[in-house]
Amino acid sequence: MKRKGILVAGLLLFLAIAGYSQVKSGAYRLMLKTLLQHSVPETDVPSTVKDYPSLVLLDAREPREYAVSHLKGAVQVGYDHFELDKLPKLDKNSRIVVYCSVGYRSEKIAEKLIQAGYKNVSNLYGGIFEWVNQGHSVYNAKGRTQKVHAYDRTWGVWLNKGEKVYE
Repeated sequence: MKRKGILVAGLLLFLAIAGYSQVKSGAYRLMLKTLLQHSVPETDVPSTVKDYPSLVLLDAREPREYAVSHLKGAVQVGYDHFELDKLPKLDKNSRIVVYCSVGYRSEKIAEKLIQAGYKNVSNLYGGIFEWVNQGHSVYNAKGRTQKVHAYDRTWGVWLNKGEKVYE
């Protein structure tokens, strides 16, 4: 009986991990598994959508990328010139989701936020590319748009929906 319980628990754990399909594409998921260090808590697109109104969204891309499109309500904080003291005033207990194109830059910014004492920070696994790939809207200064800054042609292969912009 004890062995059956262990087997059931193992099966449930496997299903939970397999069911936590953070990204839909297997190739993209494999690339992210090797690219990211998984050094901060990660959140997936469906969880972010569900909790969207209560989140602080920080965009770790550069201004030109953010100008093309971003998640509605996101604050652009950058990566190359990120400075903690230039962040908007945030409660250190706020639920913060950081994102970038695929999740690498946002993982690094999330690490810095956690080191600075922010308690509830996570990285959007798959970034804005996966957000758009799963059919969610992005915005620019004029409103909703189909355009997404694809960083460059190498990284742009992971963006399957939307209109790719490279400038």
